[in-house]
Amino acid sequence: MPLLRQAAPHIAHPAIRNVGTFGGSLVTADPAAEWPACCVALAATVVLTSRDGERRVKASDFFKSVYATDLRAGEIVTSVEFDATSPAHRSAFLELARRRGDFAIVGVAAVATRGDALSGVRLAYLGAGATPVLARAAMSALEDGRGAPDAAIEALARDLDPAGDMHSSAAAKLHLARVLTRRALAVLAA
Repeated sequence: MPLLRQAAPHIAHPAIRNVGTFGGSLVTADPAAEWPACCVALAATVVLTSRDGERRVKASDFFKSVYATDLRAGEIVTSVEFDATSPAHRSAFLELARRRGDFAIVGVAAVATRGDALSGVRLAYLGAGATPVLARAAMSALEDGRGAPDAAIEALARDLDPAGDMHSSAAAKLHLARVLTRRALAVLAA
């Protein structure tokens, strides 16, 4: 999973990164966290286990709101499943933060298959909503033949509804998401 390798250096500071767990990051469901966005971009499945057995939840359905997930009482995350990638698989992880290791202002986890053109593009954003946001309108704009990054970037306004905070206004976050999208699509196509 090259996307996970690309995202890892952006997670907090080394002392935190070396103690925190992958599952812990998922169940915390911080909307600015890297691992949840990567799981949504990669269409991962979160495996939850309790005394009653095991259930599997798609990452895109697991995150419910800020710090809220589909985790039920008595369950723990025991694994996360990812589909195998092919040699044509491409990924890009980009985020903007005030300082290295700070919470992301906004970021994107992007994956695609590269052939004659990009296909199967998935764009998941962190810091742009109450949960990781899968940009369905932007992805559709890339798949329906228009295919130009400009169409996807324009469609982001339908996907993202970031809240402003003390670091950035909602409009600035949307602008930054568009900048990161253009950069991520260039990396995927390279």
